[in-house]
Amino acid sequence: MTTIFAKIIRGELPCKKVFENEHVIAFEDIAPAAPVHILIVSKKPVENIQSLEEKDFYLVSEIVRVAQILADRLGIAEGYRLVTNSGIEAGQTVFHLHFHLLGGRHLSSLC
Repeated sequence: MTTIFAKIIRGELPCKKVFENEHVIAFEDIAPAAPVHILIVSKKPVENIQSLEEKDFYLVSEIVRVAQILADRLGIAEGYRLVTNSGIEAGQTVFHLHFHLLGGRHLSSLC
């Protein structure tokens, strides 16, 4: 699968990276929906959370761990949102597993 995120992971496109390890990369969103808007992206090419196989569930715990680290580092640990979209009906536009870390202001209710 070749997505914009795959190109970022391979270093073919620039990003404002805030974290990277062997499993994930995290960078600033280019169209932020909040003062802090970080994308935490699986380096393994998985389409979305619904596509995860049991052997890949570790990616979700790794993404949550990175979200905690970044929330502390970015001063939003007292309140943030961690969200992923799975499929077109949910608004997914890049079909590569990623979560949005949002914070830095009061976030209204989603539903």
